[in-house]
Amino acid sequence: MAAASFVPPLTHSLLPCKAAFFSPNPNPNPGKTNRITLIRASSSSFRNGSTPETECPVPPEQQPVNEYQALSDSFPFSWAAEDLVAYCSRLAITGASFSLLVGLPVASFGTADPRARALGAVSAGLLAVTLAVLRMYLGWAYVGNRLLSATVEYEETGWYDGQVWVKTPEVLARDRLLGSFSVKPVLSRVKLTLVGLAMSLVMCILLFINIENPKDSSEDVVQAIAGVYNDASAKSFEPDAFCGDSDFL
Repeated sequence: MAAASFVPPLTHSLLPCKAAFFSPNPNPNPGKTNRITLIRASSSSFRNGSTPETECPVPPEQQPVNEYQALSDSFPFSWAAEDLVAYCSRLAITGASFSLLVGLPVASFGTADPRARALGAVSAGLLAVTLAVLRMYLGWAYVGNRLLSATVEYEETGWYDGQVWVKTPEVLARDRLLGSFSVKPVLSRVKLTLVGLAMSLVMCILLFINIENPKDSSEDVVQAIAGVYNDASAKSFEPDAFCGDSDFL
């Protein structure tokens, strides 16, 4: 009788737990769902101002997660975090504006060749965009290193009282999640942009040099042959062959 009265509570208490534990997952890719959930949870946590650390001595403006948020909203660093179309369009508008407003007037005073003027204007625009993208890379790399690092270097009141704080496991997991899935893709995009801009600048410089200093290959060959194979140079190498010539005495 005691056993019969004791079994039903166990049955009712264990059945819901077993059902919840063995419930099928409707999503065929659970890893992707967990990753997206973690990213959303970490993003919403610092946007709402709540931090998993309880006693963090780092000032709020020097915490890596707040630095990441400030960088994502600042100009021009926010360009790199936008979609590809908006990112490329902003860079193109910046380069074109600098080429027309600054590069073309400066190139007009230096040369009269329209081809050289066009190349000078394009090179000026590429240089301006390269400097802007380089500044983006330095800013995102700095924040990414602070997010991925296990320690945080901060200053309490000034440069003379620098301190180092070791992140807690919760803070380290959140920061590395943001650094891996939010900062690293931005850095990869910026690196590819820098490589393309550098190659374009090198091509413009080579074309500009070729336009400014044209060379005629046929004249170079004739001058080289005339300068090497003449009587004076031959006498310097074989003086005995010209011993009877009065012109060389």
